[in-house]
Amino acid sequence: MTNNAFGLIYTGEANAQLRELTFSRSVAAVPFGGRYRAIDFVLSNIVNTGISNVGLIAQRNYHSLMDHLGSGKEWDLHRKRDGLFILPPFVTKDNTGVYKGTVDAIRSVLGFVRRSSQKYVILSGSHTIFNTTFDDMIRQHIETGADITIMYSEEHDFDRSEQYDDLRLTMAEDGRITDLAFNPYMPDSPYMGCDAYIMEKTLLEYLVEDAAAHGEYDFMRDVLIKNVKKYTFYGWRYRNFVARLNSVNAFYKYNMALLRPEVQADLFNREHPIYTKVKDEVPAKFAGDGRAVNSMVADGCIIEGEVENSILFRGVHICKGAKVKDSILMQASFVGEGSELTHMVLDKGVAVLTGRRLSGHSNYPVILRKGTTV
Repeated sequence: MTNNAFGLIYTGEANAQLRELTFSRSVAAVPFGGRYRAIDFVLSNIVNTGISNVGLIAQRNYHSLMDHLGSGKEWDLHRKRDGLFILPPFVTKDNTGVYKGTVDAIRSVLGFVRRSSQKYVILSGSHTIFNTTFDDMIRQHIETGADITIMYSEEHDFDRSEQYDDLRLTMAEDGRITDLAFNPYMPDSPYMGCDAYIMEKTLLEYLVEDAAAHGEYDFMRDVLIKNVKKYTFYGWRYRNFVARLNSVNAFYKYNMALLRPEVQADLFNREHPIYTKVKDEVPAKFAGDGRAVNSMVADGCIIEGEVENSILFRGVHICKGAKVKDSILMQASFVGEGSELTHMVLDKGVAVLTGRRLSGHSNYPVILRKGTTV
């Protein structure tokens, strides 16, 4: 069954609410969970389903993403047949190289879609993080005879400041979707889309070409919502942990949630491993009075100070006497002697010099942009 599906991932999301995190990288390349990128999760989900043909639509700031993915070797996608295809924008008579929306982006890679021999397509974004396989979703899609199946989760906490690509589903008792709402002011449904869809590739081709012919470029508004009454839509419920990188607060909140054992066990389920680029760093080193409490410390770190309730990516150096609490420090960050950090997010290569005291709040973590020295 899974051999009859291929994956198509759109990585061109542009969310201004992520601020400095996406200043020089796409949302798909945003670091998450100590040693991963956001793209690792959806790509691993597809591979763990047994799918070996994956197209990745790139649009902006994708150099970091391409460097991370390489040939797809870590995901077993470096193959003679099928494999990983990175599809960056290019200029033709019909394509200016700048996509007007998701529909325009998908239309630009319809050549890849048509060349794919599989019948079904799993269409996904890259800013929603979860760990599953699509086997049951594909099975339900076929059994119900649905035209489109949408993955969703049940969410009762609503924060308008984190509202981004918020697709709400209204469903009948049999799971058929009767209505869709996009970024509603006050959602009347707790069922929130997970940015993953299954349909036949021929239907995707038709819907995209039809929308483009009418000057419509938004996939959710102009394809899904417009056609919910015309076609048969079903929902497939995902019941476990879902992280949506909608804002800086959401990024901070979901990273810190990984410090809870039950969340960590669910997202990094050994039955469905999450693959990422292998760096072959040395193990983390604790020197002198260095210690870490309730924290995730990646390989290559040197800890000489105190770390509490924090996430440290590869190669972070915490000097003697420094204290880091409730913070996220990305790759190759440096914290000098005697410095104190609380509720901070340090992007890659940030250096905090000796004796600094920096603090945010749990509801408003402070970000230091990549390469900053304080």
